[in-house]
Amino acid sequence: MLDFAIFAVTFVIVLIGAVLYLDGNLQDIVNKGSLHEFLVGLHDEFGSVASFWFGGRPVVSLGALVEELVDKWASYPKSQHTPLCAHLLGLAMKAVTQLAMGSRFGDDAEIIRFRKNHEAIWSEIGKGYLDGSLEKSSSRKAHYESALAEMESVLKSVAKQRSGQGSSQSSFVNYLLQANLTERQMMEDGMVFTLAGCVITANLCIWAVHFLSVSEAVQERLYHELVEVLGEEPVTLEKIPQLRYCQQVLNETVRTAKLTPMAARLQEVEGKVDQHVIPKETLVIYALGVVLQDADTWSLPYRFNPDRFADESVMKSFSLLGFSGSQACPELRFAYTVAAVLLSTLVRRLRLHRVEGQVVEARYELVTTPKDDTWITVSKRN
Repeated sequence: MLDFAIFAVTFVIVLIGAVLYLDGNLQDIVNKGSLHEFLVGLHDEFGSVASFWFGGRPVVSLGALVEELVDKWASYPKSQHTPLCAHLLGLAMKAVTQLAMGSRFGDDAEIIRFRKNHEAIWSEIGKGYLDGSLEKSSSRKAHYESALAEMESVLKSVAKQRSGQGSSQSSFVNYLLQANLTERQMMEDGMVFTLAGCVITANLCIWAVHFLSVSEAVQERLYHELVEVLGEEPVTLEKIPQLRYCQQVLNETVRTAKLTPMAARLQEVEGKVDQHVIPKETLVIYALGVVLQDADTWSLPYRFNPDRFADESVMKSFSLLGFSGSQACPELRFAYTVAAVLLSTLVRRLRLHRVEGQVVEARYELVTTPKDDTWITVSKRN
């Protein structure tokens, strides 16, 4: 697990480091609205390779968390609009913080404090660094640094407590302690998992529920698979691999939503792609959002169609992009688990309905999110 954690740290730190250059094509990126939208235009104009200047073991009781949420939704009248972003971000934060730091985050007050700091930090990582506005606002920078310091303090406190006392409950911090990392390495790994894990998990769940609410046939097919595999029993980690169509739904959610529209790494040695030479220490941006909806790769790329992932060759390509299998970062792998548990409970108990007239637009940052809260209505199956 440590290898995956280090990979995740490298990915996020390099990507955050990229925006610190704030040079070259920055204004073009800002004018386009996001790095993803800039990359779409760039690849439309210059083709598949282009250059530009730019300066596994979950132990949380996921079932209990999900049942609590589904019980709440089941109590709503059919006409009541349910806000996906607000509710599923809350679910994700409970799941990720309890996995990362253990029982301390069974306390709602701790989660509220974490959420406040998380929002202050993540909003600036996704926007403030990219457009340079964080450095221009002393009040925003102070708020960001205060939230970062408080989150680091919490992580240090949890690590100290678990190191001195031990615990019968495993957590992400326990694994980091066993790896004999330096304090800085442990802080980076813990910070990345909690920050990115919450956002990736929440938005995979948000987009999956949204797409199911507007795709009745897909929702019903998923329901029949869940009943066939699980019956009335709760889902278990051993059963999740048997939910093949559920996996297809989640893969297609990642693709259609362009969940993580970009990745980055520094080129350690000089490389070459076709006739294009990539000099050593070049920052390489992977325009994943462009690839995921490339019409030469995907038929009808803007249509939500989980059946495309019934093809093993498609799954292999998807895995090579880092969205499934052993290549996926730990945050995304955990997000898949949470989403599978959520859908297995939610779809067996409730029908999901779209809200008429609602237009859902995406905001492209490090993780793709709806611009505004997304709403559905629900009705009981039995």
